[in-house]
Amino acid sequence: MKVELPEIRPEDRTPLVEALLGIVRQLLDRVGQLEETNQQLRDEIAKLKGQKPRPDIKPSLLEGAKSKNKGQQGGKRPGSAKRPKTNELTIHQEVPLHRADLPDGAKFRCYEAYVVQELLIKNENTRYLRARYDLPGGGSMLAPFPQGVLPVEGGHFGANLIAYILDQYHQAQVTEPLLLVQLWEYGIDISAGQLHRILTEDKDVFHQEKDEVRATGLAESSYIGTDDTGARHQGKNGYCTVIGNDLFACFESTNSKSRLNFLHVLQGSQRDYAINETALAYWQRQKLLPALVTQLQEGPQQFAGEQAWQARLAALAITDARHVRIVTEGALLGGLIARGVSPDLVVLSDGAPQFVILVHAACWVHAERPLTKLIPHTEEHRAVIEKVRGQIWDFYKELQAYQAQPDEALRPVLEAGFAALVEQRTGYPSIDGPLQEMSDHQADLLRVLERPEVPLHNNGRESDIREFVKRRKISGGTRSAAGRRCRDTFASLKKTCRKLGVCFWDYLHDRVRGLGKFPRLSDLIRQKARQGPAPDGQAVPA
Repeated sequence: MKVELPEIRPEDRTPLVEALLGIVRQLLDRVGQLEETNQQLRDEIAKLKGQKPRPDIKPSLLEGAKSKNKGQQGGKRPGSAKRPKTNELTIHQEVPLHRADLPDGAKFRCYEAYVVQELLIKNENTRYLRARYDLPGGGSMLAPFPQGVLPVEGGHFGANLIAYILDQYHQAQVTEPLLLVQLWEYGIDISAGQLHRILTEDKDVFHQEKDEVRATGLAESSYIGTDDTGARHQGKNGYCTVIGNDLFACFESTNSKSRLNFLHVLQGSQRDYAINETALAYWQRQKLLPALVTQLQEGPQQFAGEQAWQARLAALAITDARHVRIVTEGALLGGLIARGVSPDLVVLSDGAPQFVILVHAACWVHAERPLTKLIPHTEEHRAVIEKVRGQIWDFYKELQAYQAQPDEALRPVLEAGFAALVEQRTGYPSIDGPLQEMSDHQADLLRVLERPEVPLHNNGRESDIREFVKRRKISGGTRSAAGRRCRDTFASLKKTCRKLGVCFWDYLHDRVRGLGKFPRLSDLIRQKARQGPAPDGQAVPA
């Protein structure tokens, strides 16, 4: 709904007129919200009727992209300049070529190299004739297979085929039915059940390495980012949470996204509970009854596994749902610190309450996003929105400059600049609300002033979880617990390999064959952590 208010001269803007304008603006905001809700309901009704909802057509970005490229040489994107593309290729064979129809007197001068890249895909069935020997004392002995021929779990499918199946499913995101047809066309005699077992069973080697990646990543990092998205399992809505940074990524699918669940994600399959300074500080912030805290401090202070912790709660007769939740969250947080995670670990997120633990940092892109979504009622409203958004991104650039070259003398100046930004009042509730929200989270938004290594945005984790979203759109959800666990594990290992500059195909080959020649990803994380952090991608205004 667009309403053009008549221009009011400054001398006519009495307190009563200003108050009425404020009421009109509130009503326009409310009408806009109701129109949006009404459209959502109409779209939902259309879906239930089998019709198509109103399409959400985004404005074209092509013109903007062209204007950005004008300043570059030839109008090409960065990195597209000519380079010797075949210099780094491994040449497997060289074939000299000569002409058969040479004229008389022709003399050989030299060879001119021309590289042709090819991919060989063929089925190769090998019958191994294993010699069996009778032993003098009874019994027999069978000749072993050559090293690396079969995967570590055995079977009648070779290690190279197993690695190919895992790579196609988890990296190329080919669905099981399409992958099955593809293998049949290649001449592989395999059933749907065998393919499913290859993808989901006997993957303890990979699950263990994922746990190592999570533990090492948390121990070696000064900050982690996190985000979550929907993930259906057994026909029900669930969630997938990602944690990580430039060193690693770890995915975990669960049925909820509470703070208790987030602590479970951080701990992994092995749950440790500890009553220490971190747990006590958390209970104090949550205003837990002092009598309960005193009770918990008596007796054992560390518990391995959920069963031991539940037995402790039962022994202390702690049954109230709120009390159980708070004491369990604090004990899990304490157990995380007892494992070696720093109590000063920064958790960067979009500001969702379940992620606000330890030292929290907020994403500037998410803080500014409510202003991006506003629909202006008038041209004056539009101008004020653009003005405030411009101020936010100008201040963001100042924080970027500070992050590049930290200077303690600039901290008071930046804090004063932030206060001036968020304390301004425009007279539009739809704008003043997000500014007040930013003011309430000042410490989280200005975390960079004390921890310059922490990014100002959470774009890296949103990029990490985007591949999971693509998988969800392609395959829907998972049906078995083993399938869900394998999906999370291989997504974690694949993303971590990319961050560490490791070829996922080579990694799969080594682990499937059980060769152990490829270094553990946790060791590579430690090495890279000692080399210094690499910055995540830069945020840009929406």
